[in-house]
Amino acid sequence: MKIFYAIQGTGNGHISRAEQLYPYLKKYGEVDFFLSGSNAQLNSSLPIKYKSNGVSLHYKTTGGMDYGKISKSLSFNIYKEAKALPLDKYDVIINDFEFITSLACKFKKKKSIQFGHQASFQSKRTPRASSFNPIGNLVLDNFVQSTNYLGLHFESYDQHIYNPIIKDEVVQATVSDEGHICVYLPQYSIEFLQPYLLAQPGFHFEVFTKEVTQITNYKNIGFFPIENKSFTSSLIRCHGLITAGGFETPAEAMYLKKKILSIPILNHFEQECNGAAMKKLGVTVIKKIDAKFNQIFNDWVSAENHIQFKLTHSTEEIVAILMQNMPTNHH
Repeated sequence: MKIFYAIQGTGNGHISRAEQLYPYLKKYGEVDFFLSGSNAQLNSSLPIKYKSNGVSLHYKTTGGMDYGKISKSLSFNIYKEAKALPLDKYDVIINDFEFITSLACKFKKKKSIQFGHQASFQSKRTPRASSFNPIGNLVLDNFVQSTNYLGLHFESYDQHIYNPIIKDEVVQATVSDEGHICVYLPQYSIEFLQPYLLAQPGFHFEVFTKEVTQITNYKNIGFFPIENKSFTSSLIRCHGLITAGGFETPAEAMYLKKKILSIPILNHFEQECNGAAMKKLGVTVIKKIDAKFNQIFNDWVSAENHIQFKLTHSTEEIVAILMQNMPTNHH
């Protein structure tokens, strides 16, 4: 069987999920990956056969989305690329929220399965942000269209929604608490964050940022380049995690029973929805870092952590369910 797997490269989570699935998918057939978007910082070991700049997400340094820059990344090339994708060679098409593949399937009348976190939003039961965001809702519902859907989320809110894919090294980890706070806030610059972290001299922070290429230390802060292994290690050993409103990282932190302070990217509707879901699970979720941050941090860091998070299905089981629900294309 030939499998086409499209990855949306706007965040690192989509890529690390694909890396985790690859060994299990290989058992069913030959897998070719298509990576689109230029935001992901991870160096991947995946055999990526097709690449595109796709639609990339851009942020303002103050923590919001830059819609001007995003719309500039949309171009007629996308139609050309969609027409050129050789989908006829493949029996099954897995799409992790990737627009060009969705368009190509429409052009070529191909069946596909949308698999991943965004697919969970096809259900009305999945928690949504209370903020009024018609564009955000529209994007989650219609940006990528498929014939079938298999969603991943913190909880199984509906049928066809399963638990997150947790990396093997997290599942097998020996968890410890070395007291530091692990920080991954891609929407904020070092310059913006630093004064707030320096105001907490009693804590050591390990901050992962694309602004450094090697580990740099300043007072109670260590700045680390974004790299999967060192980040996972920091998470396994940390006292708590401060992160945006992504999906994979909070899921891993919950699995490791770490306390989480989540700051979803402003105007990023999907992250705001994840924030709403995390709030229901008892996670501290705030809108932005401002003058109140010191007090919020102190309350959060000293509070008990009551989050219970269970994996009901292994990665292998989820891949088996995915293959059972897979619509096939006959050559």
